[in-house]
Amino acid sequence: MKVSVDEDKCCGAGQCVLLAPDVFDQREDDGIVVLLDAEPGEELHAVTREAASVCPAAAITVIEE
Repeated sequence: MKVSVDEDKCCGAGQCVLLAPDVFDQREDDGIVVLLDAEPGEELHAVTREAASVCPAAAITVIEE
């Protein structure tokens, strides 16, 4: 799995951080998503997919390998 984020689309809702804090974080100044792990381990795949699916701005892309 490979993950990417589009900071320009991000609205700072923070759902990704709540679901997958090992994969995503937020910038302190504006809440925009920060990708911590572009290739998360298999144990994080389910929560990473869920985070992408609940993102209100569709700013997270998950590519399955």
